[in-house]
Amino acid sequence: MSKLQLGTRAVHAGEFGIEGAVTMPIFQCATFQYEDVESYDAVRYSRLNNTPSHLSLVEKLCAISQAEAGLVTSSGMAAIMLALTGLFDNGDHLLVQKDLYGGTFAAVTNDLPRFGIEVDFLPDDPSLWDGLIRPNTRGAYFEAIANPIMSVPNLQAAVAFAQRHNLISMIDNTFASPVNFRPCEFGFDLSLHSATKYLNGHSDTVAGAVLGREDLIRTLGPRLNITGATLDPHACFLVQRGLKTLSLRVHQQNQSALALARLLDSHANVRSVSYPGLETDSSHQNARVFDGYGGMLAFEAMDAAAAKHFCSSLELGIEAPSLGGIETLVTRPATTSHKAMTPEERHSLGISDSMVRVSVGIEDTEDLLRDFEQALG
Repeated sequence: MSKLQLGTRAVHAGEFGIEGAVTMPIFQCATFQYEDVESYDAVRYSRLNNTPSHLSLVEKLCAISQAEAGLVTSSGMAAIMLALTGLFDNGDHLLVQKDLYGGTFAAVTNDLPRFGIEVDFLPDDPSLWDGLIRPNTRGAYFEAIANPIMSVPNLQAAVAFAQRHNLISMIDNTFASPVNFRPCEFGFDLSLHSATKYLNGHSDTVAGAVLGREDLIRTLGPRLNITGATLDPHACFLVQRGLKTLSLRVHQQNQSALALARLLDSHANVRSVSYPGLETDSSHQNARVFDGYGGMLAFEAMDAAAAKHFCSSLELGIEAPSLGGIETLVTRPATTSHKAMTPEERHSLGISDSMVRVSVGIEDTEDLLRDFEQALG
């Protein structure tokens, strides 16, 4: 299977062929009969994440991500919190990229300190990172493409830094998806996903995934079982189904996002555009390690009123939170994903009231271009 292309692995990996079924059935049951009463490991129970639904999905995810092992969770934030609280203890120190999704930012600033885990934010310049190392520094956390400003850190420097200091390296790969970037191949220890987004791709379920080194996954498994953040069988089925078209969807989204970014970059009613696929983008050089630049972009309208008008004027694009689905979605991060931040915190990250984040769907590229053109007025 490893010799096959990613798109082929996405279709065929993890399909167990139970009773001759061409697609993996839904095992809508909480518990399973077992014979070895002496071994708790023989117990199959949905909360223990070891049913056929879980195992087949993990096998497919590992096949397309080149990961040794994995776990699936009830949401992307469940995956992130599992990794952050399951591998680090009271007294540990964690270094974190400063440009973060709002939920992750809240977790590392509000919740991790309650567990006694100290956090410092990494500056953009990798040459300054070594100076933040302490004797109790245990991990480094990054986002492949930062939400919502679309910045890409120096990923080569990130892996080298973590390996130099024997840190557990983890990265949220939701925006890039395994089609464009495979962190485990690149040298990261763990790749985290909100599987709600590109992996599922149809905006019809919520899920998360932690993929990577087998020893780390083995440590996290019992922690996941205790938290109960289990992915239910039907959600497993929906993510499994969505993964089969992941490669097709993402390639179309890459193409349309680049075309839209070029349109916006040349439009008189747009102040600036953030998309790593643009050669003029500040993250373009760092993003050249990707196989594609993704379906996410952000732009600055002339002011907050213009941003609001654009979102409400689209005919194809839908104003809604989330991302990575087959339909194009737009949102204003200051009023949704990063609303919990203070205006000062948002400003420090470059998130203004006039910013619009775009998740490009799989609609025809020319139709999207026309829709954006008319909404920009």
